[in-house]
Amino acid sequence: MLPEHSPFSPDLRRALDGLMASFTPAQRFWLAGYLSAGDSGAAAAVPAPAAAATKLTILYGSESGNSEKLADLSAKDAKKRGFSPTVKNMADIQPADLAKVENLLVIISTWGDGEPPETATAFYKAFMSETLSLPKLRFSVCALGDTSYEKFCQMGKDFDARLESFGAQRIHPRVDCDLQYEKPHRAWLDGALAAFGPAVAAAPAATVSFAAPAAAEHDKSNPFGAELKERVLLNGKGTAKETWHYELSLEGSGLTYEPGDSLGIIPVNAPDMVEGILKAAKLVGTEKASVPDIGNKTLADALREDLDITALSRPVLTKLLELTKSKKLATLLGEGAKDKLKDYLHGRWIVDAIEDFASKGLSPEALVSLLRPLPPRLYSIASSPLAHPDEVHLTIASVRYESFGKQRKGVASTYLADLVKRGDVVPVYTNQNKNFRLPASGDTPIIMVGPGTGVAPFRAFVEHRAALEQQGKSWLFFGDQRYTYDFLYQTEWQDHLASKALTKLDVAFSRDQPEKIYVQQRMLERAKELYAWLEEGAHFYVCGDATRMAHDVNEALLTVVEKQGGKSREAAEAYIEDLKKAKRYQRDVY
Repeated sequence: MLPEHSPFSPDLRRALDGLMASFTPAQRFWLAGYLSAGDSGAAAAVPAPAAAATKLTILYGSESGNSEKLADLSAKDAKKRGFSPTVKNMADIQPADLAKVENLLVIISTWGDGEPPETATAFYKAFMSETLSLPKLRFSVCALGDTSYEKFCQMGKDFDARLESFGAQRIHPRVDCDLQYEKPHRAWLDGALAAFGPAVAAAPAATVSFAAPAAAEHDKSNPFGAELKERVLLNGKGTAKETWHYELSLEGSGLTYEPGDSLGIIPVNAPDMVEGILKAAKLVGTEKASVPDIGNKTLADALREDLDITALSRPVLTKLLELTKSKKLATLLGEGAKDKLKDYLHGRWIVDAIEDFASKGLSPEALVSLLRPLPPRLYSIASSPLAHPDEVHLTIASVRYESFGKQRKGVASTYLADLVKRGDVVPVYTNQNKNFRLPASGDTPIIMVGPGTGVAPFRAFVEHRAALEQQGKSWLFFGDQRYTYDFLYQTEWQDHLASKALTKLDVAFSRDQPEKIYVQQRMLERAKELYAWLEEGAHFYVCGDATRMAHDVNEALLTVVEKQGGKSREAAEAYIEDLKKAKRYQRDVY
């Protein structure tokens, strides 16, 4: 089989595999020579880069793949301008390696509220604790983050300050990007590359020509309208949950994906949410509004289709203070009120802040100025393209709750549940996640921990291996509230067990007994066998809630390694770190 990292889509790899299997050795030898000669001719037609090309290192740390994607785009652009770029993952280098670098671009995302991406954690800890001298290094930082978190772009700020403390020269200001990062990144890259000076001494960069890769037909800025083919409620009657299985058609889209990838959904805000914020601002919605990068439209349409009207953050409150001059809000945003601000932000929406601090209402222009663009939502894909050609499946829990006397709901989860009917079209795009992949060999054992909707990518993993008739052992830990109501995809797992596509299944239903039982307890109960699988080379995967579950599972895994391996806590942590470096411990948490 062609390896997963070969530059072909999954469908094309399968086609090529089948075709090559029918060739005789002589035919393969002839074809190899023919293709090699063709590549040589093509290479000769491309101008060789100038000898004086400026070396440029692009260092990235990525959780969901955005920083990695921008690093690759930055390298391609730098190469077109005559630079000699090298892209490095923080997981693959040590801080001391920066002593050999003269020109550096850092692209780093902040995960959650001020944490480094999983794959960059070891590098970040070492980088922040070591003392380096980097007087020859010139750098610039592009930070990715989410303004709804208090520590917005904290990783970028930390790297920027730390490099300066090591004596490195900041040649272009750091840029802090919110969820809509494409344009800020482009402006930053243009400025940073210009600041490094001429890339090629012998000739201007404009004379160097490189073939640009074909752009994806559908992406975040140009989504595909996917028809909703099926929607099934996965919970039984009597449950406290609302979890849906969605099936969307990708036929004719040209979109491809692999198990571990996610699907981007571009939602709209619900009518009652729009009505609520209009009422708070004392507006009716028929007013005209000018939306940046979009143009003029009615205010109600802009609030429904284009703007984030829920996520309350410090930047939103700061803008609101500028508009209202509220003394009460000024006190809340004061330096000595950080804890009060944190309490205020928890569980409230923008509509609450408008009611509390803009009692006289807002003009349409003022309201629009408060709001950032409505971001898409990413959901782990719950299907294999081999098992469901031209389809993509999702497993999504509808978010609904009450706080401060108001009914609240998730934007995208209830958009799909309440506003989209079977046969309707949903704007989507696929998002690669190279940090959450099946092993290259189908014989490698896998251990999957996915409570609740975290089971979604593991449905794709098991389906994919079954379709390829791979023989590697697989073990799933699944948990939810109640066996009777909340055993997501129960009959499918039973069928996979019967067919041997799934080797082992351990479940934990927290509310079926007086004491709550979770997946981490099942891991500890199976500690001896779990450690034996790891020693056999098994890959370990976790998907789901990052706040508590992922931490508790990691602690359970450390305990398993510590006790079953006869290791100290420090040695167990080193063992886990080695698993991460070898990409045998991968997480998709949110």
